[in-house]
Amino acid sequence: MTTIRIERPVDAPAREALLDAAYGPARHAKPSARLRTGRLPADGLCLVALERGQMIGTVRLWHVQAGRGRHALLLGPLAVHPAAQKRGIGAALMRRALDEAARRGHPAVLLVGDLDYYGRFGLSAAQTAGLVLPGADPARLLAIELVPGALEGAQGRIIAAGRREPNAALVALRRKVGRKAAPRLVPQAA
Repeated sequence: MTTIRIERPVDAPAREALLDAAYGPARHAKPSARLRTGRLPADGLCLVALERGQMIGTVRLWHVQAGRGRHALLLGPLAVHPAAQKRGIGAALMRRALDEAARRGHPAVLLVGDLDYYGRFGLSAAQTAGLVLPGADPARLLAIELVPGALEGAQGRIIAAGRREPNAALVALRRKVGRKAAPRLVPQAA
């Protein structure tokens, strides 16, 4: 039986191994991957599919601006382990991700992918004609409005938004130093 749940921090190594198995090292060079670099995914919108305690699927959503002043989410990557494909796991993750994004009040979801696959979930290129994601094929830039009119007239570049990922070196330094107060500089009398 397949279970879908919110991703936990402990899932990170299994998620990365799954993405490597599904997409290989080329996944890091994709335009949507470059857009996500250095950002944290949207809260509560990272899902994993498990069978017998093993991760077999993953999907994550990220905050973006779809042109000037238009909040949206970018979905991806959606991946299912090659040995578990063609069983509806990707579709289940997709439906759950879109439902949860709508429940949380997000206005729209964008992704770069095949219309033949994602069209069945309501995504199309109808609302993305005025949007640009550098390096992405415009025909593969798809969207679904979770709030009617959310992308009406949207134009411009899709840019990363949301919280930045903590700098690992800075986090390590803070842990090493602890919560000690910084030394005060006292001016010396002349």
